[in-house]
Amino acid sequence: MSSDDFSKILEEDQPRQVTGTVVAVQANFYQVRLQGKSLPKSMLLCTRRTRLKKIGQRVMVGDLVMVEEPDWNGDRGAISQVFPRRSELDRPPIANVDQILLVFALSSPAIEPYQLSRFLVKAESTGVSVCLALSKSDLASIDEQQHWKTRLGEWGYQPIFISVHQQLGLIELNQYLSQKITVASGPSGVGKSSLINQIIPSVILRVNTVSGKLEKGRHTTRHVELFELPLGGLLADTPGFNQPDLYCLPQELVQYFPEVRRKLAEGSCQFSNCLHRDEPGCIVRGDWERYAHYLDFLEDAIVYETQLNQQSNPDEVLKLKTKGKGTQFEPRLELKKYRRESRKNQQQSLRKLDIDKLMKNEENENLDQ
Repeated sequence: MSSDDFSKILEEDQPRQVTGTVVAVQANFYQVRLQGKSLPKSMLLCTRRTRLKKIGQRVMVGDLVMVEEPDWNGDRGAISQVFPRRSELDRPPIANVDQILLVFALSSPAIEPYQLSRFLVKAESTGVSVCLALSKSDLASIDEQQHWKTRLGEWGYQPIFISVHQQLGLIELNQYLSQKITVASGPSGVGKSSLINQIIPSVILRVNTVSGKLEKGRHTTRHVELFELPLGGLLADTPGFNQPDLYCLPQELVQYFPEVRRKLAEGSCQFSNCLHRDEPGCIVRGDWERYAHYLDFLEDAIVYETQLNQQSNPDEVLKLKTKGKGTQFEPRLELKKYRRESRKNQQQSLRKLDIDKLMKNEENENLDQ
């Protein structure tokens, strides 16, 4: 028996349908990590069935999918079904996420409270669990670490202090990540790629240093990919960015602050639609550290809601114009559309004029007679 005949018999004995998790998307191809034991391959490079494309079914990193007719010799397959998602993130586009690991550095670059607050609110708005890890803890003193532990505790978070260089906090972090799909996020240069290189030795991600002039991190991760953790579970590194966008309604914003959720659990404001600015009987407005952040984010939320309302009502007389942090309303200009008349219509118009002229001449001749 030849090797080709043996491979054919072996392939016929394997299942014609398998399930797996999409761990990377490259153009129109999908890397799928298969589930189940005793399979010839653990990874297949798949395409999407035309039927899924016709119905507009998007395939995302993190999706649990069905793969039909796998070609075990060619390591190929075709995704025929996408199972329902339990969660979905828009930025980065990942499905079935269990938690977000937000990584900030204690030093180089130093923590900016406003930036940290914005990242936390964005993470809270996803509706999944949030964990905060403070990297480069070996560069900070004990007093500085205690300061941030107490300060962030008032915000409603218990950070994990880690150091890749001195192997600090990695055991605790691995336990937190085990058996879950986690997204690592944070600004550029805080050490996300270095952290993943440490906890997943089989992965080698490109690492850059921090810009010396601006003390800002340089972007190193350019796409989203899930990596298998040694203790089980998947971890995604995401492209770093400095200021995540906040797209939420004003009434929702307050729920993304854990310290405010505690206040609201003890009582309620006088008005059900309270925005917690200057309304009477508000139990949220007051002396808490991130209140100024809340008011600033609230302005963004109001602008976002106004834009949604304008999109739903295109006949609105006023339009919103944003410049910097300021907003103002301006009259919406009414644009007239001028289209050049087609040659066919021009010829028809000329022919009609000729006919009208001819009929008028005939009437005049009849009158003369």
